[in-house]
Amino acid sequence: MTSLPSDDSTMRVIEQKHFHLEDTNEIERFQWVLNPPNPPPLWKKLFSPLKDTMLFFSSKNKNCIGHAVSFLECLFPILNWFKNYKASKFKDDLLAGLTLASLSIPQSIGYANLAKLDPQYGLYTSVVPPLIYALMGSSREIAIGPVAVVSLLLSSLVPKVVDPAMDPVAYRNVIFTVTLFAGIFQAAFGVFRLGFLVDFLSHAALVGFMAGAAIIIGLQQLKGLLGLNHFTNKTDAVSVLESVYKSLHYQITSAEKWYPLNFVIGCSFLIFLLIARFIGRRNKKLFWFPAIAPLLSVVLSTLIVYLSKADKNGVNIIKHVKGGLNPSSAHLLQFDGQYVGQATKIGLISAVIALTEAIAVGRSFASIKGYHLDGNKEMLAMGCMNIAGSLTSCYVATGSFSRTAVNFSAGCETSISNIVMAVTVLLCLELFTRLLYYTPMAILASIILSALPGLIDIKEAHYIWKVDKLDFLACIGAFLGVLFVSVEIGLLIAVSISFAKILIQSIRPGIEVLGRVPRTEAFCDVSQYPMAISTPGILVIRISSGSLCFANANFVRERILKWVTEKEGKLEETAKGVVQAVILDMTNLMNVDTSGILALEELHKRLLSRGVQLGVVNPRWQVIHKLKVAHFVDKMGKEWVFLTVGEAVDACLASKFPDP
Repeated sequence: MTSLPSDDSTMRVIEQKHFHLEDTNEIERFQWVLNPPNPPPLWKKLFSPLKDTMLFFSSKNKNCIGHAVSFLECLFPILNWFKNYKASKFKDDLLAGLTLASLSIPQSIGYANLAKLDPQYGLYTSVVPPLIYALMGSSREIAIGPVAVVSLLLSSLVPKVVDPAMDPVAYRNVIFTVTLFAGIFQAAFGVFRLGFLVDFLSHAALVGFMAGAAIIIGLQQLKGLLGLNHFTNKTDAVSVLESVYKSLHYQITSAEKWYPLNFVIGCSFLIFLLIARFIGRRNKKLFWFPAIAPLLSVVLSTLIVYLSKADKNGVNIIKHVKGGLNPSSAHLLQFDGQYVGQATKIGLISAVIALTEAIAVGRSFASIKGYHLDGNKEMLAMGCMNIAGSLTSCYVATGSFSRTAVNFSAGCETSISNIVMAVTVLLCLELFTRLLYYTPMAILASIILSALPGLIDIKEAHYIWKVDKLDFLACIGAFLGVLFVSVEIGLLIAVSISFAKILIQSIRPGIEVLGRVPRTEAFCDVSQYPMAISTPGILVIRISSGSLCFANANFVRERILKWVTEKEGKLEETAKGVVQAVILDMTNLMNVDTSGILALEELHKRLLSRGVQLGVVNPRWQVIHKLKVAHFVDKMGKEWVFLTVGEAVDACLASKFPDP
């Protein structure tokens, strides 16, 4: 066979190269560490993410038409899958969209009431934003519209700018302005890949925030459920409960009567909705029952009030709901100095909360279906839909977990279900708004209350407690802040605890003493691997931090010097000599700043004064470049730069080093 000599010769060539590599290791391997390619310049680091996020061009080999098509397909994902869209898929999307609309119509009216807006604005928000998202969004299941948490956020923050009771028109206009700024921020996050800003509201903080918000939303629904006329604008639990007590006491003891019929209607239908929810969870085939239950409740309660003339007996009703297409609101936006600053701040907070909820919902269902959701495209789509919504009488819209779950259970195939839902809501605005005149306010409260249990995730909170106590602290901090102070304070507490966690980890990074694990060449943390053997006279330390910077440099230096002192004391007691070398494993160190370099220089000087040599192992690209520019490598000696910990220890034991 002729192949054997060929294989033998190949093996000999490989062996020769291996032996040559071994020779090279003895002489030049430290130069591989000392002479890497120059790191990319600062401008490239700043602008390369922007270049990557440009949704315009996917290939350099395309002509102008190809680039245009590529841009449109990236900007409008619907163009990609619509080519293969079939009638069978439309049948599923039609059913899902109609089911979704039956839930969206009553919920949208209720959430508009929660946001202290007229009912039609909730319906408007379920028309334009879903249509825009269906064209630009990449999620197939997410259902767009008003949600409880964002509605609560707006109703707690915007009244500090304009009182809705004193000037409802100005309040509505500020809401539209907030929606515009929220959309601008969301689109900017997507275009410039700033989605990491959303991550500052961690998962644990979001769990606590949602639970606290759910309780506050539930307490605020006591106004509609009990039929109270006087209520507080504050959102903390103590103020709300105090307002409920005072309002009930006033209406019962004064000439202004309290009508318990509101409570009877609300509680009756709340029980019906909760039973429907329970049945839907126990039997997945009956997913449609809890989905249509809110609309069925609205229809039945409206008929009961109309036929029994209950509104004459103190039952609070919605009364007039303005119908028709979404009117333009571009001329209503407020850009004067009195409101624009506050609207910008509230818009930013609303943008982050809305994005966090939407992306969490979208990714959850995308993982079930087995496809990837592009967070930056999602942010761009959310931003564009809210910008368009602010111009068409909508307030901040996002993805709803409860409606998305219904959409998923109904078997939606694509975002066409959002279009079907939007068209159905639009038909309701055109044809059926007059029929909502006698709808009791208590039924809206019961619909919102029935949706709140999904926002309180006790199992997840318990899981966070078991896994990470600091994360649980952020969770409980957000929960208590929202519950007993205000929504914005709860957010501030959650973000502050998350920042504090990052700062603690940065200021007090992991610094590990390494030893060689028996029968291996691996050097591991002696605390984690007690069998690891430390080499006498050599202290090997790993800096387990992404950066050696002003925040932690002094801590790292002092900790190393303390270990050297302790090590020398132990060696003197056992008569094994003193520490001769300190080896720093920089494998995990991604960057170093001037404070970090000064700390290393001070460490080197202090060690030399003790007769101890400092060596570094495998400094990363940025690190070795800065150490060379700062001439630290020259001060330390090029021969004290190694590729692996094993080489550094062997070189110390042999007391000979490769020439620079």
